[in-house]
Amino acid sequence: MSEVYEKLLKCFDSFKEKIDFTPEVALILGSGLGDFASEIKVEATLDYHEIEGFPVSTVAGHAGRYIFGYIGNVPVVCMQGRVHYYEGYSMQDVVLPIRLMKLMGAKVLFLTNASGGIGQGFKAGDFMLITGQIASFVPSPLIGANIEELGTRFPDMSHIYDEDLQNIVKKTALDNEIPLKQGVYLQMTGPQYESPEEVAMCRILGAHAVGMSTACEAIAANHMGMKIVGISCITNLAAGISPNPLNHTEVQEASDKAAPYFKRLVYASIEKIGEYLHR
Repeated sequence: MSEVYEKLLKCFDSFKEKIDFTPEVALILGSGLGDFASEIKVEATLDYHEIEGFPVSTVAGHAGRYIFGYIGNVPVVCMQGRVHYYEGYSMQDVVLPIRLMKLMGAKVLFLTNASGGIGQGFKAGDFMLITGQIASFVPSPLIGANIEELGTRFPDMSHIYDEDLQNIVKKTALDNEIPLKQGVYLQMTGPQYESPEEVAMCRILGAHAVGMSTACEAIAANHMGMKIVGISCITNLAAGISPNPLNHTEVQEASDKAAPYFKRLVYASIEKIGEYLHR
């Protein structure tokens, strides 16, 4: 058994000792969006520190715990704070929380993040449905011996973001009169914000938003056969587009301002995803 898989199973055993809950949807809340947890009918919480060997988030605005409960009738596990590669963790540790939620029983991974907008016409406060991704600037979480128990050695990445789930989010946004852009998300390592030249490169490559998470998580989830959907909250315009220097406080402020619309969109989307899973 590989060390990575052995560590994952230890985390799973630690979870099972404390929590009796089987989620269908796994939700990750990005920077400044952790307040969504107040919308969940909470059954239990589990601090990351309570899970043996679990990587712990060190970023301001990330609470660092799992929340178990219901959105409508849909059982969910929610990550209130994620782990980033720039915090110094290995990429295997960065995606360990995703793999753990799959072992818990989650079939769908709903990703959210705060990102810099580089798409034409994008502005702070926009929501972008992620239709595709570029992860070439960060190490793949699948490097190393393949964990056969999780997935195949060479997983296909043609349809990382599930088209049916995308359609659910698009219809939900339309029904709730919430403007929703669409585009490609590109992950950089961080923690520094991108230079204007790097932003220009990202735009040439076809990206509409850039950030420091998400794409590696989607790769790990896709490897395990999860259905994936993602929304970026555009909290700032990237360097070279925005006339102002970038800072984390502004990212959190923009997230807070967008939070009511984000809550409505994610809550209603997950309710519909629950119906979709039980057709």
